[in-house]
Amino acid sequence: MRVLFASLASVGHTYPLIPLAVAAREAGHEVHFAAGAAVHEPLAANGLRPFRPADAFYEVYAEDLEPELARLRPDLVVHGWGLPGAGVAARRAGIPSIWHGFGRMIPEGIGLELPTRNPEVVGRPHVDIWPPSLQDETFLATERRIELRPVAFSTPAPLPAGVSRRTSRPLIYLTLGTAFGTAELLRTAIAGLATVDAQVVVAAGRVPPEQLGEIPDHVTVRQWVSQAELLPLVDAVVHHGGSGTTLGALAVGVPQLMLPQGADQFANAEVLSAAGLALRLLPGEVDARAVAEQARRLLSRHAAQREAARDVAEEIAHLPSPALVARRLPEFVE
Repeated sequence: MRVLFASLASVGHTYPLIPLAVAAREAGHEVHFAAGAAVHEPLAANGLRPFRPADAFYEVYAEDLEPELARLRPDLVVHGWGLPGAGVAARRAGIPSIWHGFGRMIPEGIGLELPTRNPEVVGRPHVDIWPPSLQDETFLATERRIELRPVAFSTPAPLPAGVSRRTSRPLIYLTLGTAFGTAELLRTAIAGLATVDAQVVVAAGRVPPEQLGEIPDHVTVRQWVSQAELLPLVDAVVHHGGSGTTLGALAVGVPQLMLPQGADQFANAEVLSAAGLALRLLPGEVDARAVAEQARRLLSRHAAQREAARDVAEEIAHLPSPALVARRLPEFVE
Protein backbone atom coordinates (compact mmCIF):
# COMPACT_ATOMS: atom_id res chain seq x y z
CA MET A 1 0.00 0.00 0.00
CA ARG A 2 1.23 3.53 -0.78
CA VAL A 3 0.69 6.08 2.00
CA LEU A 4 1.23 9.82 1.74
CA PHE A 5 1.82 11.75 4.97
CA ALA A 6 1.58 15.55 4.99
CA SER A 7 2.23 18.19 7.62
CA LEU A 8 3.04 21.81 8.24
CA ALA A 9 6.79 22.41 7.99
CA SER A 10 7.54 22.82 11.69
CA VAL A 11 8.88 20.57 14.41
CA GLY A 12 5.67 20.78 16.45
CA HIS A 13 3.51 19.64 13.55
CA THR A 14 5.83 17.20 11.75
CA TYR A 15 7.46 15.26 14.57
CA PRO A 16 4.18 13.82 15.96
CA LEU A 17 3.55 12.12 12.59
CA ILE A 18 7.00 10.56 12.23
CA PRO A 19 6.52 7.53 14.56
CA LEU A 20 3.46 6.32 12.63
CA ALA A 21 5.10 7.07 9.26
CA VAL A 22 8.18 5.06 10.25
CA ALA A 23 5.99 2.21 11.54
CA ALA A 24 4.06 2.22 8.25
CA ARG A 25 7.32 1.97 6.32
CA GLU A 26 8.53 -0.84 8.59
CA ALA A 27 5.21 -2.65 8.04
CA GLY A 28 6.02 -2.80 4.33
CA HIS A 29 4.02 0.19 3.06
CA GLU A 30 5.53 2.64 0.60
CA VAL A 31 5.65 5.96 2.44
CA HIS A 32 6.05 9.49 1.06
CA PHE A 33 5.94 12.71 3.09
CA ALA A 34 4.79 16.12 1.79
CA ALA A 35 6.13 19.09 3.74
CA GLY A 36 8.22 22.21 3.38
CA ALA A 37 11.98 21.76 3.13
CA ALA A 38 12.60 22.93 6.71
CA VAL A 39 11.74 19.46 8.05
CA HIS A 40 13.13 17.32 5.23
CA GLU A 41 16.35 16.32 7.01
CA PRO A 42 14.78 14.21 9.80
CA LEU A 43 12.21 12.81 7.38
CA ALA A 44 14.88 11.71 4.90
CA ALA A 45 17.00 10.26 7.72
CA ASN A 46 14.07 7.96 8.54
CA GLY A 47 13.48 6.85 4.95
CA LEU A 48 10.21 8.77 4.54
CA ARG A 49 10.84 10.21 1.04
CA PRO A 50 10.11 13.87 1.76
CA PHE A 51 9.22 16.30 -1.00
CA ARG A 52 8.01 19.88 -1.18
CA PRO A 53 4.70 20.11 -3.06
CA ALA A 54 4.50 23.06 -5.47
CA ASP A 55 6.02 26.17 -3.86
CA ALA A 56 4.90 25.31 -0.33
CA PHE A 57 7.24 26.36 2.46
CA TYR A 58 5.12 26.02 5.61
CA GLU A 59 1.46 25.48 4.73
CA VAL A 60 0.25 23.11 2.02
CA TYR A 61 -3.00 23.93 0.22
CA ALA A 62 -5.23 21.62 -1.77
CA GLU A 63 -3.98 23.14 -5.03
CA ASP A 64 -0.37 22.43 -4.02
CA LEU A 65 -1.04 18.75 -3.41
CA GLU A 66 -3.41 17.90 -6.26
CA PRO A 67 -0.66 17.38 -8.90
CA GLU A 68 1.30 15.22 -6.46
CA LEU A 69 -1.71 13.02 -5.78
CA ALA A 70 -2.09 12.50 -9.52
CA ARG A 71 1.60 11.61 -9.74
CA LEU A 72 1.84 9.29 -6.72
CA ARG A 73 -1.71 7.89 -6.62
CA PRO A 74 -1.49 6.97 -2.93
CA ASP A 75 -3.99 4.56 -1.42
CA LEU A 76 -4.28 6.67 1.73
CA VAL A 77 -3.41 10.21 2.84
CA VAL A 78 -2.53 10.86 6.50
CA HIS A 79 -2.33 14.59 7.26
CA GLY A 80 -1.87 16.77 10.30
CA TRP A 81 -4.61 18.82 11.90
CA GLY A 82 -2.94 21.94 10.55
CA LEU A 83 -3.41 20.87 6.91
CA PRO A 84 -7.10 20.61 6.02
CA GLY A 85 -6.10 21.31 2.42
CA ALA A 86 -4.46 17.89 2.20
CA GLY A 87 -7.74 16.22 3.14
CA VAL A 88 -9.65 18.38 0.67
CA ALA A 89 -7.25 17.46 -2.14
CA ALA A 90 -7.55 13.78 -1.26
CA ARG A 91 -11.36 13.92 -1.28
CA ARG A 92 -11.39 15.63 -4.67
CA ALA A 93 -9.08 12.92 -6.01
CA GLY A 94 -11.21 10.14 -4.57
CA ILE A 95 -8.52 9.04 -2.11
CA PRO A 96 -9.40 8.26 1.53
CA SER A 97 -7.70 10.37 4.18
CA ILE A 98 -7.11 10.39 7.93
CA TRP A 99 -6.45 13.34 10.20
CA HIS A 100 -3.44 13.06 12.54
CA GLY A 101 -3.49 15.08 15.76
CA PHE A 102 -0.53 16.65 17.53
CA GLY A 103 -2.08 16.96 21.01
CA ARG A 104 -5.39 17.83 22.60
CA MET A 105 -8.14 18.89 20.16
CA ILE A 106 -7.16 22.44 19.33
CA PRO A 107 -9.18 25.33 20.76
CA GLU A 108 -10.62 28.12 18.70
CA GLY A 109 -8.68 31.28 18.10
CA ILE A 110 -5.13 29.96 17.69
CA GLY A 111 -4.88 30.50 13.94
CA LEU A 112 -5.76 26.98 12.80
CA GLU A 113 -9.03 25.84 11.29
CA LEU A 114 -10.81 23.39 13.59
CA PRO A 115 -10.52 19.93 11.98
CA THR A 116 -13.99 18.98 13.19
CA ARG A 117 -15.65 21.83 11.26
CA ASN A 118 -14.25 21.55 7.75
CA PRO A 119 -17.27 20.61 5.60
CA GLU A 120 -15.17 18.94 2.90
CA VAL A 121 -13.50 16.44 5.22
CA VAL A 122 -15.99 16.13 8.06
CA GLY A 123 -16.41 12.64 9.46
CA ARG A 124 -12.95 11.36 8.54
CA PRO A 125 -11.14 9.43 11.29
CA HIS A 126 -8.60 11.09 13.58
CA VAL A 127 -5.37 9.56 14.84
CA ASP A 128 -5.47 10.78 18.45
CA ILE A 129 -2.20 10.82 20.44
CA TRP A 130 -3.59 12.64 23.49
CA PRO A 131 -4.49 10.56 26.59
CA PRO A 132 -8.28 10.05 26.60
CA SER A 133 -8.66 11.10 30.25
CA LEU A 134 -7.49 14.61 29.28
CA GLN A 135 -9.01 14.88 25.81
CA ASP A 136 -11.81 17.28 24.87
CA GLU A 137 -15.09 15.61 25.84
CA THR A 138 -16.99 16.72 22.73
CA PHE A 139 -14.24 15.38 20.50
CA LEU A 140 -14.30 12.06 22.37
CA ALA A 141 -18.07 11.78 22.04
CA THR A 142 -18.57 12.83 18.42
CA GLU A 143 -15.50 11.95 16.32
CA ARG A 144 -14.08 8.71 14.94
CA ARG A 145 -10.81 8.27 16.79
CA ILE A 146 -7.85 5.97 16.26
CA GLU A 147 -5.97 5.90 19.54
CA LEU A 148 -2.18 6.01 19.20
CA ARG A 149 0.48 6.09 21.89
CA PRO A 150 2.51 9.29 21.60
CA VAL A 151 6.16 8.43 20.98
CA ALA A 152 8.67 11.20 21.55
CA PHE A 153 10.77 11.99 18.50
CA SER A 154 13.74 14.33 18.38
CA THR A 155 16.81 14.63 16.22
CA PRO A 156 19.99 13.12 17.69
CA ALA A 157 22.02 15.41 19.93
CA PRO A 158 24.45 14.43 22.69
CA LEU A 159 23.22 14.93 26.22
CA PRO A 160 25.22 17.36 28.35
CA ALA A 161 27.96 15.74 30.41
CA GLY A 162 26.74 14.47 33.76
CA VAL A 163 23.06 13.98 32.90
CA SER A 164 23.23 10.60 31.17
CA ARG A 165 22.17 8.92 34.42
CA ARG A 166 20.22 9.87 37.52
CA THR A 167 22.10 11.27 40.52
CA SER A 168 21.09 12.28 44.05
CA ARG A 169 20.56 15.88 42.90
CA PRO A 170 17.27 16.65 41.13
CA LEU A 171 17.41 17.43 37.41
CA ILE A 172 15.18 20.12 35.88
CA TYR A 173 14.69 20.55 32.16
CA LEU A 174 13.82 24.04 30.88
CA THR A 175 12.60 24.71 27.35
CA LEU A 176 10.41 27.33 25.69
CA GLY A 177 10.02 25.41 22.43
CA THR A 178 10.66 26.56 18.89
CA ALA A 179 8.02 29.25 18.30
CA PHE A 180 7.39 31.59 21.25
CA GLY A 181 10.50 31.60 23.43
CA THR A 182 12.17 34.94 24.15
CA ALA A 183 15.52 35.78 25.70
CA GLU A 184 13.79 37.80 28.44
CA LEU A 185 11.54 34.96 29.54
CA LEU A 186 14.36 32.43 29.35
CA ARG A 187 16.63 34.67 31.46
CA THR A 188 13.85 35.05 34.05
CA ALA A 189 13.26 31.30 34.26
CA ILE A 190 16.99 30.57 34.53
CA ALA A 191 17.40 33.17 37.27
CA GLY A 192 14.63 31.50 39.25
CA LEU A 193 15.80 27.93 38.73
CA ALA A 194 19.38 28.89 39.58
CA THR A 195 18.24 29.38 43.20
CA VAL A 196 16.80 25.85 43.38
CA ASP A 197 18.99 23.02 44.68
CA ALA A 198 18.98 21.16 41.38
CA GLN A 199 20.91 20.65 38.18
CA VAL A 200 19.24 22.49 35.29
CA VAL A 201 19.48 21.72 31.58
CA VAL A 202 18.21 24.43 29.23
CA ALA A 203 17.29 24.02 25.57
CA ALA A 204 17.53 27.60 24.30
CA GLY A 205 15.85 26.83 20.96
CA ARG A 206 15.31 29.95 18.92
CA VAL A 207 17.11 32.13 21.49
CA PRO A 208 20.89 32.48 20.90
CA PRO A 209 22.64 31.32 24.09
CA GLU A 210 24.88 34.39 24.07
CA GLN A 211 21.78 36.50 24.83
CA LEU A 212 21.29 34.77 28.17
CA GLY A 213 24.14 36.44 30.03
CA GLU A 214 26.23 34.75 32.71
CA ILE A 215 25.12 31.16 33.40
CA PRO A 216 25.60 29.58 36.86
CA ASP A 217 27.77 26.45 37.09
CA HIS A 218 24.85 24.11 37.82
CA VAL A 219 22.90 25.34 34.76
CA THR A 220 23.81 23.91 31.35
CA VAL A 221 22.57 25.66 28.22
CA ARG A 222 22.43 24.03 24.81
CA GLN A 223 20.79 25.30 21.64
CA TRP A 224 19.02 21.94 21.29
CA VAL A 225 18.92 18.73 23.27
CA SER A 226 17.53 15.32 22.40
CA GLN A 227 14.30 15.76 24.35
CA ALA A 228 13.29 12.13 23.83
CA GLU A 229 16.49 10.98 25.56
CA LEU A 230 16.51 13.63 28.28
CA LEU A 231 12.92 13.46 29.56
CA PRO A 232 13.18 9.98 31.19
CA LEU A 233 16.06 11.31 33.31
CA VAL A 234 14.50 14.50 34.69
CA ASP A 235 12.56 15.21 37.89
CA ALA A 236 10.59 18.21 36.62
CA VAL A 237 10.03 20.07 33.36
CA VAL A 238 9.59 23.84 33.12
CA HIS A 239 8.25 24.72 29.70
CA HIS A 240 5.96 26.69 27.43
CA GLY A 241 3.08 24.20 27.28
CA GLY A 242 3.55 23.09 23.68
CA SER A 243 1.90 19.77 22.90
CA GLY A 244 5.13 17.91 22.14
CA THR A 245 6.84 18.74 25.42
CA THR A 246 3.60 18.33 27.36
CA LEU A 247 3.02 14.85 25.96
CA GLY A 248 6.66 13.87 26.37
CA ALA A 249 6.57 14.78 30.06
CA LEU A 250 3.23 13.04 30.58
CA ALA A 251 4.52 9.86 28.93
CA VAL A 252 7.38 9.55 31.42
CA GLY A 253 5.32 10.63 34.44
CA VAL A 254 7.19 13.86 35.18
CA PRO A 255 5.51 16.87 36.88
CA GLN A 256 5.45 20.12 34.92
CA LEU A 257 5.57 23.86 35.46
CA MET A 258 3.96 25.48 32.43
CA LEU A 259 4.62 29.04 31.26
CA PRO A 260 2.20 29.36 28.31
CA GLN A 261 2.86 32.04 25.70
CA GLY A 262 0.56 31.40 22.72
CA ALA A 263 -1.22 28.98 20.35
CA ASP A 264 -2.58 25.89 22.17
CA GLN A 265 -0.29 26.40 25.15
CA PHE A 266 -2.83 28.20 27.36
CA ALA A 267 -5.41 25.46 26.83
CA ASN A 268 -2.86 22.72 27.58
CA ALA A 269 -1.77 24.48 30.77
CA GLU A 270 -5.35 24.97 31.91
CA VAL A 271 -6.27 21.32 31.38
CA LEU A 272 -3.18 19.92 33.08
CA SER A 273 -3.33 22.29 36.05
CA ALA A 274 -7.04 21.56 36.55
CA ALA A 275 -6.27 17.83 36.52
CA GLY A 276 -3.56 18.25 39.16
CA LEU A 277 -0.78 17.25 36.76
CA ALA A 278 1.05 20.55 36.50
CA LEU A 279 1.49 24.00 37.94
CA ARG A 280 1.24 27.06 35.71
CA LEU A 281 2.26 30.68 35.67
CA LEU A 282 0.46 32.99 33.26
CA PRO A 283 2.47 35.78 31.57
CA GLY A 284 1.59 38.41 34.17
CA GLU A 285 2.59 36.05 37.01
CA VAL A 286 6.06 35.09 35.80
CA ASP A 287 9.09 36.34 37.68
CA ALA A 288 12.21 34.59 38.96
CA ARG A 289 10.84 34.18 42.48
CA ALA A 290 7.57 32.61 41.29
CA VAL A 291 9.40 30.18 38.99
CA ALA A 292 11.67 29.10 41.83
CA GLU A 293 8.79 28.67 44.28
CA GLN A 294 6.74 26.55 41.88
CA ALA A 295 9.74 24.44 40.89
CA ARG A 296 10.45 23.67 44.55
CA ARG A 297 6.81 22.60 44.97
CA LEU A 298 7.18 20.13 42.12
CA LEU A 299 10.41 18.72 43.55
CA SER A 300 9.03 18.26 47.06
CA ARG A 301 8.75 14.69 48.27
CA HIS A 302 4.95 14.71 48.47
CA ALA A 303 4.14 16.71 45.31
CA ALA A 304 0.65 15.66 44.23
CA GLN A 305 1.52 16.42 40.61
CA ARG A 306 4.11 13.65 40.53
CA GLU A 307 1.68 10.93 41.55
CA ALA A 308 -0.97 12.20 39.13
CA ALA A 309 1.59 12.30 36.32
CA ARG A 310 2.53 8.67 36.95
CA ASP A 311 -1.11 7.64 36.57
CA VAL A 312 -1.34 9.35 33.17
CA ALA A 313 1.98 7.80 32.13
CA GLU A 314 0.48 4.39 32.79
CA GLU A 315 -2.60 5.33 30.74
CA ILE A 316 -0.36 6.39 27.83
CA ALA A 317 1.72 3.21 28.05
CA HIS A 318 -1.43 1.14 27.43
CA LEU A 319 -2.42 3.00 24.25
CA PRO A 320 -1.79 1.16 20.94
CA SER A 321 1.76 1.44 19.63
CA PRO A 322 2.63 2.95 16.22
CA ALA A 323 3.35 -0.58 14.94
CA LEU A 324 -0.15 -1.75 15.87
CA VAL A 325 -1.82 1.28 14.30
CA ALA A 326 0.31 0.97 11.15
CA ARG A 327 -0.99 -2.56 10.66
CA ARG A 328 -4.54 -1.16 10.81
CA LEU A 329 -4.06 1.45 8.08
CA PRO A 330 -5.47 -0.76 5.28
CA GLU A 331 -8.80 -0.74 7.18
CA PHE A 332 -9.20 2.94 6.29
CA VAL A 333 -8.79 2.52 2.56
CA GLU A 334 -12.33 2.63 1.23
